[in-house]
Amino acid sequence: MLKLALITVCFIAFAMLLLCIKMLLVPGEKFGSTHIGNNKEMRKRGIHCVQSMDAIERQENPYQVKERAN
Repeated sequence: MLKLALITVCFIAFAMLLLCIKMLLVPGEKFGSTHIGNNKEMRKRGIHCVQSMDAIERQENPYQVKERAN
């Protein structure tokens, strides 16, 4: 069990090193934006992040039918 845990920790450490290699070797580099709204292909398809979609849905519709109060 301990051997498996050690192998898992080493694997995760190696994966993190590979993910960060560019940041470690090139000064001033940082990861690109991970927001859906900044992805060109997602914008083409009209897909936005959850927060943006929620804000759009909460806007009042100027074309809605007003209900009468009895």
